[in-house]
Amino acid sequence: MLQQFDGLAFRPADILLPRDCEYRKWSVVACDQYTSQPDYWQRVENEVGAAPSALRLILPESCLDGPNVETDIMDVNNTMTRYLREERFKTLPNALIYVERRLDNLKVRRGLVGMVDLEQYDYESGSTTLVRATEGTVMSRIPPRVAVRKNAPLELPHIMLLADDPQKTVIEPLAARKDQMEQVYDFDLMEQGGHIAGWKLDEESMALVANALTGLADPAAFRAKYGDVPLMAFAVGDGNHSLATAKECYERQKRLTPKDQWDSLPARFALCELVNLHDPALEFEAIHRVLFGVEPEAVVDALLETFPGAFRGEGDGHVLRYVNAGGQGAVTVPHPATRMEVATLQPFLDAYTKANGGRIDYIHGADVARALAARPGNLAFLLPAMGKEQLFSTVIHDGTLPRKTFSMGEAHDKRFYLEARKIR
Repeated sequence: MLQQFDGLAFRPADILLPRDCEYRKWSVVACDQYTSQPDYWQRVENEVGAAPSALRLILPESCLDGPNVETDIMDVNNTMTRYLREERFKTLPNALIYVERRLDNLKVRRGLVGMVDLEQYDYESGSTTLVRATEGTVMSRIPPRVAVRKNAPLELPHIMLLADDPQKTVIEPLAARKDQMEQVYDFDLMEQGGHIAGWKLDEESMALVANALTGLADPAAFRAKYGDVPLMAFAVGDGNHSLATAKECYERQKRLTPKDQWDSLPARFALCELVNLHDPALEFEAIHRVLFGVEPEAVVDALLETFPGAFRGEGDGHVLRYVNAGGQGAVTVPHPATRMEVATLQPFLDAYTKANGGRIDYIHGADVARALAARPGNLAFLLPAMGKEQLFSTVIHDGTLPRKTFSMGEAHDKRFYLEARKIR
């Protein structure tokens, strides 16, 4: 059966699922969400209490720069080891899990949990691998994540790969085959996460998936659509930096391992969920920028000075709308050098905060961004959402997008940690 997946970038994995625990308390949202809302993580902490939980196996991104980060990492690794010793997990060998996630808006997003081959992935802009990053990798964000992963015996993914499958050949047909599969979970998620259910694929369904993935990877069909360019099978939709971290850890192990043993390294693969870009429930949301510890008017004045011809108000060009405690407004940058507003704004923000201080955070939801911007010393730029139909073409022809260009849904729609996999 596994031979049908030979050469494909996505394949079955030995998937671990928790047992003897309450799944609602086990499953928590991706660690890079709610970074400026500590009250969210406190509510999660209160709900989980002393119960077994993925909360004890991840480190919220807001803690990566904390004073106790080394102790926090040690606690995470020790808890992973303890959960393994306690046989907290059951193993689904060589498995794929079909997932139906009913979101808070009642739409159902479908996915397929398996693993991606890191030999076929590169996060560098301009790469020609089968799996590519969609956003620029901030190299300074990799070392603290490597510190979390390098000694961890387990991985828990919030990585979501996107397939360009307009004919809906890979994932969607599985919905009609659920009666032939074993249901492995079915429960409500916490904090507006909606509901999630999963089914372990039977052999016939696995074969259908392998055939469909092979069809998607057909070079002739790909070039008929995108031109004479290297084939791209999947784009990383969520978890760009997490997958880049997995790649870095794998490359470090390769340097210490004879080449003929690379295929047997568990670190060669990373657990993830595959989602169809054309799933109607998959919506791209904007990610807004909020600056903390700045003088809002000084930022706006600097923005006007940076771009020749920029003016206050809305006009032809890139309209950069902002809000702060003093009100709201907009700056228009005429004749922009880039296609997207975020590509105009982000380099300016990076340069401004480097020269003048302050901190940037990336916020899902305009209401949250406005609430944060209402506090003195804060300023929010509210950005438009990217059309998801632009994604593959842009990455294929232009390379990676500016970081945090888009979000696949609101923060509570993000992937929740549930499945795990041994990586050592």
